[in-house]
Amino acid sequence: MTAVLAVLTAGLLIGHRAVPDSVGRPGSLLETFLPWLGPVAVVLLVPALLRRSAAALVASLLPVAVWTHLFGGLLLPGAGPGPRDLAVVQHNVGDENTDPAGTARALADAGPDLIALEELVPPARAVYAGILAPRYPYHAVRGTVGLWSKHPLSGARPVDIKPPDITETWERGLRTVVHTPHGDIAAYVAHLPSVRVGAGGLASSRRDGSAGLLGEAVAAEKVRTVLLLGDLNGTVDDRGLAPLTSRMNTAERGFAFSFPAAFPVARIDQVMARSATVGHIRTLPATGSDHLPVAARVTLR
Repeated sequence: MTAVLAVLTAGLLIGHRAVPDSVGRPGSLLETFLPWLGPVAVVLLVPALLRRSAAALVASLLPVAVWTHLFGGLLLPGAGPGPRDLAVVQHNVGDENTDPAGTARALADAGPDLIALEELVPPARAVYAGILAPRYPYHAVRGTVGLWSKHPLSGARPVDIKPPDITETWERGLRTVVHTPHGDIAAYVAHLPSVRVGAGGLASSRRDGSAGLLGEAVAAEKVRTVLLLGDLNGTVDDRGLAPLTSRMNTAERGFAFSFPAAFPVARIDQVMARSATVGHIRTLPATGSDHLPVAARVTLR
């Protein structure tokens, strides 16, 4: 039985794209938690070792080897900071955050060049702006998303990523240009619709549609270097984010599980780039939000 489970686990790791994503989105649901098949693979090694069965051991090592191939690189240490690095922080601050001032100070104390925020609601929005202003004199806010920067910004405008079945006011996409010492960057801040897991599986049609609209905006972007920061409500392995992950680089080092803050099981807060490299990504200490902040280094080419 152990050998059968091990082979099945390896098969899911290798062939997760072959799992259908029709009713209930089982493929996307599997991909959301794909890295957690690693601990399952390790657990399957225990009975093989206790039985001292060569065949069972070989079978149990298969998913471990596959997982290491897929995700082992994320565990390696990243390169040190370079002269063309841009430090960024991405955080869904939470619309029920009771300590926006403390959250703003914690993010600023991390010292990034850019801070992207989602779920900015009044009157908390003014609190963030006031506390971040001394160290981040440039900022742009559209709807409930915003970007604070140490470098000048220009051309800020909303990005329409609203799913067609939403009729009320819904502004959760922003595009602006960051004028860094190493060239201009088109920076996008986005908050894609939430997904729900229930008896019927994964409900992600709104998120998937919004990701498609955002992917089209990125594809049409004229500025060569693009940076995307946002709560995308999906992991980089989830095929629902393929309109973005097929066009942009994701983090090369680090898992940085960011949600839920009390017991993080997935990173749905993302930093992606085009014509730039996203190096190590990590989480920052918890704030008053139900998400953890994530911090990353982006190396400009």
